[in-house]
Amino acid sequence: MNPHAGKDFKLWTPATYRIKVQGYLDESRSEFLGGMTITTACEEDEGVVTTLVGQLRDQAELSGVLNTLYELHLPILSVKCLKDD
Repeated sequence: MNPHAGKDFKLWTPATYRIKVQGYLDESRSEFLGGMTITTACEEDEGVVTTLVGQLRDQAELSGVLNTLYELHLPILSVKCLKDD
């Protein structure tokens, strides 16, 4: 189900995202990743998985977070928009 169905969602709309990456990412990196909350767990099928959750100003900031994760060589497993404001 699309949380934005029937809404006027734009590239510049703030939204809350959940991003999962394979590998470990220290919580101290949060300030470089839009202030997102960082948690790490060991998942049976993926090994060590880090989850980032937080509100980003717009999709440009989302792109910056994803680029930072790429530069850290962390494979992105999923990106989900949880809600918008």
